[in-house]
Amino acid sequence: MAAAAALPSISSPTSSSSTTTAFIHSSKTGARAYGPSFSNVRSYGTLKGRLPNSHKAIPGGIKILCAATKPAKSPAEEEWKVKRELLLQKKVRSVEVKEALRLQKENNFVILDVRPEAEFKKGHAPGAINVQIYRLIKEWTAWDIARRAAFAFFGIFAGTEENPEFIQTVDSKLGKDAKIIVACSAGGTMKPSQNLPQGQQSRSLIAAYLLVLNGYKNVFHLEGGLYTWFKEGLPAEAEEE
Repeated sequence: MAAAAALPSISSPTSSSSTTTAFIHSSKTGARAYGPSFSNVRSYGTLKGRLPNSHKAIPGGIKILCAATKPAKSPAEEEWKVKRELLLQKKVRSVEVKEALRLQKENNFVILDVRPEAEFKKGHAPGAINVQIYRLIKEWTAWDIARRAAFAFFGIFAGTEENPEFIQTVDSKLGKDAKIIVACSAGGTMKPSQNLPQGQQSRSLIAAYLLVLNGYKNVFHLEGGLYTWFKEGLPAEAEEE
């Protein structure tokens, strides 16, 4: 017989009529997650709702049901095709790691590391500035609780969300006239390939998109990411705990 563990219904502060009722349901016949609150766990750690009035398969014989209302889509959640088109239109260049190091040394470029603070402290390019584009989920709205439950289902107990203070923090640390190379772990790419005709989205490309969207004009992107930077033995430093 199927077993279910129910969570209480929770009123959403974003809507006077919306409520959240989430529960996990085990079934021998398979598992699906219903409602607009659950979708893919992206490589950069966010969970986005994309499935209103539909469902998606989830392994493990578990069913998660939720009626949480998702907030309006933010610019960071725009489709990658749209982001890529703007980045190309604004002539955002992708540079290899050695070229990035030269630009930093000779042309006063700043490496903006958008990884989580904990990753940054473990190792980063000397002189880099850290402003994380995603942060740990902080709020306790119905939507946030639903996302926490979904992350926990996948064994992720430190789920992240878009950092709403990203642009404001970059403004305070750099300003719109700064020459910036945006970096994350993997880097992503705008270059098309046979398997990826639109390239590959990444945290640094999302950050670059937000920067040009907010008036930054000298924005470059680190191709290959900091993984390649460290792999090629370029200068790095860490912060003591």
